[in-house]
Amino acid sequence: MAEQRQRPRRRGQGELEALVLSALREADGPATAGWVQERLGGDLANTTVITILTRLLAKGAVTRERAGRSFAWTSASDQAGLAAHRMRKVLDSESDREAVLASFVTGLGPDEERLLRELLGQSRNEGED
Repeated sequence: MAEQRQRPRRRGQGELEALVLSALREADGPATAGWVQERLGGDLANTTVITILTRLLAKGAVTRERAGRSFAWTSASDQAGLAAHRMRKVLDSESDREAVLASFVTGLGPDEERLLRELLGQSRNEGED
């Protein structure tokens, strides 16, 4: 019987983006794709890391600057900011925004609803300053 090699678990795009962002936030400054690849244990191809960084750049979650012939990358958003961006993108893609927001709020638990009300109150108060 031939020995079967266990293939590594395939990670989703969101999980990979979160890992790359986490690595960038740990950097002392702008980091190269190679540095990010090493930080993640080297199990991702350099081209995969660059693809993820490019997607994050398009989402506004990272910035980049020229570093010789390549780029150095910096996190412009934390995980919460990236999740908020995805939520906003979904909301923007719907024609009946009121129905989407109403459905979202209806599905919140009591603690989440209280937190949302507090955040909305803070936002409203900051707008008056």
